[in-house]
Amino acid sequence: MRHAVLCIALLGFAGAAVSAEAGSGRTAFRVCADPNNLPFSDRDHHGFENRLAALWADSLGLELEYTWFPQRMGFVRNTLKAKDENGVFKCDVVMGVAQGFDLLQTTKPYYRSTYALVYARGRGLDDVQSGADFLGLDATRKSKLRIGVFDQTPGAVWLARHGLGRQMVPYPAMAGDPQAYPGQVVEQALVNAELDAVVIWGPIAGYFAKRAKSTELVVVPLESEPGIRFDYAISAGVRYGDSEGKRELEKLMDEHADDIAELLERFNVPMLELEASTGSEGADEDDDD
Repeated sequence: MRHAVLCIALLGFAGAAVSAEAGSGRTAFRVCADPNNLPFSDRDHHGFENRLAALWADSLGLELEYTWFPQRMGFVRNTLKAKDENGVFKCDVVMGVAQGFDLLQTTKPYYRSTYALVYARGRGLDDVQSGADFLGLDATRKSKLRIGVFDQTPGAVWLARHGLGRQMVPYPAMAGDPQAYPGQVVEQALVNAELDAVVIWGPIAGYFAKRAKSTELVVVPLESEPGIRFDYAISAGVRYGDSEGKRELEKLMDEHADDIAELLERFNVPMLELEASTGSEGADEDDDD
């Protein structure tokens, strides 16, 4: 699901210098991002990660620059770890990754969200206000459902565990079409009644539910259960060894905590309370994706 798989996973800070620790020599805030992955990022800078990056760049007095690449297999290899013809890393910061994502060093998280169930009001699911309500529907109602879900995600595991495998309408987690984006399942398939419900990463659910004009969409945040984790803390990421960049990003998070909260609320992100965390530390690694 590109970003929604976490990474869903689905950010290093060397600026214009080759060294990961050369933070003082950078001339721009250089972000690695997906060009077509709202509500997170797009080329027109409409995503909340775009706006957060702009806020941080402005706070540092730096120009904001992007290296674009679809967030799928090879994203980190082709952005954060890639160098240009002059031997300089192409970009330095990935704005939104699951905390602890091992292909890069993550900061402390700046928000925590969860997967959600989305359905259209007035189409037979109005009494569903929780995951338990959904699972508790009578067998006849459940047998008729068409539930959109991305493969290799917690939603697919959850549905299969609870006997809804036949009701699943699976979508590939990493689409080959660069014009495709996860939110299409909500704003097109669900709105057009091709599906009765969708299980998807919460920020995507909230954003496209808010944007829907012709249909009222209901977002039901899901709670993790033993063996199935729905909630994730989201951090920024840098290259291993870039401790200066990590510290500076975390300082920006602290300074702009209220701005971040307001931005996420504006984008209708289902929010959970952040737990105490220090982010990921570690020596330089040569992992690839």
